[in-house]
Amino acid sequence: MNTTDHTPADLLRSALAADAARPLVTFYDDATGERVELSVATLANWVAKTANLLRDELSAEPGDRLALLLPAHWQTAVWLLACSATGVVAEPAPGPGAVSAADLVVSGPDTLDAARACSGERVALSLRPLGARFHRPPDGFTDYAVEVPGQGDHFTPYSPVDPDAPALVVGGEELTGAQITERARADAAVRGLGPGSRLLSVLPYDTWEGLSAGLFAPLAAGGSVVLCRNSPGPAASALAERRKSERVTHTAG
Repeated sequence: MNTTDHTPADLLRSALAADAARPLVTFYDDATGERVELSVATLANWVAKTANLLRDELSAEPGDRLALLLPAHWQTAVWLLACSATGVVAEPAPGPGAVSAADLVVSGPDTLDAARACSGERVALSLRPLGARFHRPPDGFTDYAVEVPGQGDHFTPYSPVDPDAPALVVGGEELTGAQITERARADAAVRGLGPGSRLLSVLPYDTWEGLSAGLFAPLAAGGSVVLCRNSPGPAASALAERRKSERVTHTAG
């Protein structure tokens, strides 16, 4: 655990330097049967491309507010870390007022109507397996899957992101990048996470607990997350088998 890291983006950079090939996020959607495993390097590449899209194509600047209308999903993890890399403030599960006040919005296929309340840039994700594009792009939205592949594989901010600037709004509470990292380390310690730990989470991304278990705490600990969407519940036999097959060491939810 590198105590010199001050933001989630710093944590990802340290993970990349330590062991780029190890798994970081394994995602299951039990409604579709999808399974996606992303190594540290693969996730970092998606984050870099998304950060470049945010800054260069969507003209997002540090301090801008991004309403994140996405479920617990590997692509949501990408957007959270891309916001950290660019200094954009992410708000998962925002209320209607937050969407209309946001500078830009990122939406899944089921929240497009709510996302239209944002007068700024709008990005839509199909959330189809393998990050596929929409069959027909929604009117008024940039299709993420169309635009992100052409972005650069490396991202460097024009100026360093201030770890004491707002970075995340969750449950009505505003957190800085440094606070996210400190809380993630504390949560990792409480859960007993360390290098090599594998935490299975069925929690949504609409609370700090869900965000911490589903991304930030495993990242801070040098572990990994098995993120499950549309799960039948932690007591289900299918999840018991998954814990075994994925070599899960800890469970949240």
